[in-house]
Amino acid sequence: MREYKVVVLGSGGVGKSALTVQFVSGTFMEKYDPTIEDFYRKEIEVDGAPCVLEILDTAGTEQFASMRDLYIKNGQGFVVVYSITSHQTFQDVKTMKEQIIRVKGGYEKIPILLVGNKIDLVHQREVSTVEGMSLAQAWGCPFMETSAKNKCNVNEVFAEAVREMSLSNSKDKSNHCCGYLRDCGSSSCCTIS
Repeated sequence: MREYKVVVLGSGGVGKSALTVQFVSGTFMEKYDPTIEDFYRKEIEVDGAPCVLEILDTAGTEQFASMRDLYIKNGQGFVVVYSITSHQTFQDVKTMKEQIIRVKGGYEKIPILLVGNKIDLVHQREVSTVEGMSLAQAWGCPFMETSAKNKCNVNEVFAEAVREMSLSNSKDKSNHCCGYLRDCGSSSCCTIS
């Protein structure tokens, strides 16, 4: 069984832990409690292949930013999260992407997935879907909008992270599609404005 190391990055309060805990245990964390570092392990099946996902949920606060280099060095794939309700967190992910490239060397394609979280708060939206898709296209990576609260696209994020890491490990990368949005089918959480 293949093992994949995924690092979840993003500013404080964007919902990194909420996404991760929703994926691992199926529960939503209502209260915000700043993370220093949490490690999760889950067996999943992606496209018929069983695998073990090791997920490192990182601190988003600036006081722990120096630890990010170590997380990035040990990670194989990255879920970079911003909140659709905060344009500042969207700006912050650009710095994190630069940090990933700096630490990883930038010689080959690094498996990254861009995620806009909190689409259940669509009335507070500050970052449009088009902005997220454009950035993902510029990065050459997949994009999804999620809601940890409504469990919209949560499992898909981690399955797609596995696909990206598998793709990065395989020789044939010609079928790679980048910059897309998946709809979870729930009109209450995936309204595209």
